[in-house]
Amino acid sequence: MKMMHDTETALSVSPAADAHDLELVLEAWQEATVRLEQTHAALRDEVRRLSDELEIKNRELARKNRLADLGQIASHIAHEVRNNLVPVSLYLSLLRRRISDDAGSLDVLEKVACGVQALDSTVNDLLHFTVDRDPHWSTINVRDLVDDVCASLAPQFEAQSIEVVANLPAQTTIAADRDMFRRAVLNIALNALDAMPDGGELVFTACPSRDGFELEIADSGPGLGEEASRRAFEPFFSTKSTGTGLGLAIVERIAEAHGGWAGAVNCPEGGAAFTIRIPRHALEAAA
Repeated sequence: MKMMHDTETALSVSPAADAHDLELVLEAWQEATVRLEQTHAALRDEVRRLSDELEIKNRELARKNRLADLGQIASHIAHEVRNNLVPVSLYLSLLRRRISDDAGSLDVLEKVACGVQALDSTVNDLLHFTVDRDPHWSTINVRDLVDDVCASLAPQFEAQSIEVVANLPAQTTIAADRDMFRRAVLNIALNALDAMPDGGELVFTACPSRDGFELEIADSGPGLGEEASRRAFEPFFSTKSTGTGLGLAIVERIAEAHGGWAGAVNCPEGGAAFTIRIPRHALEAAA
């Protein structure tokens, strides 16, 4: 009798136990399904992120390849033009001596000389744009460099009634290629001169930080239009009727050669601000 009672008890418990086990299995299955869905979503997001990143890299690589091809062409043309400009300048100098007593002819000659000088300036822009060399690192005083640039442009600043403000500590130093960095600062300053033909203010501000070094050059001109904001550093893009459109492109190439970047924004109070930033790791590597 006891055996029959035990058997009945076991049979009565078994369906409940089976239901509990099945519930555990279903819960485990549900949890696994949720984890798989989460993993799938995470993988999908990661694939999308990597695809977007790859597309950006491919566009950047294509852009650099186009610039490299363009640079080779521009370099060849620039050298050929310069080779022909040298004798032309010499002949103009000799001609100036021969007609020194003819005021009318001298006036025409000066116009020709101005044209040759403008062409030489264009050649210089092309050569600076196509130069592809590593920076010759040295410790430079940023305030001294900015003062040097401003001194070279003092006649233009005075003629256009432009006030220069240098918010630069006297002892601000960085590791950089002096010639390249000076060219970048000069190009931005020349761009500001074009933006302020009727006067204004040009402000240089140094921003050393734990992340690196930034030099901001802000003008009080009309600022950048929508297209200019987007294409400011694009080679050969210009809103002016004259010039090569390479000034800011050269600035960007110099910043990149130093491991940094160049940027342009409109100031809240008006005008535009151009920034050259060199990250801390680049400065430390060069030290």
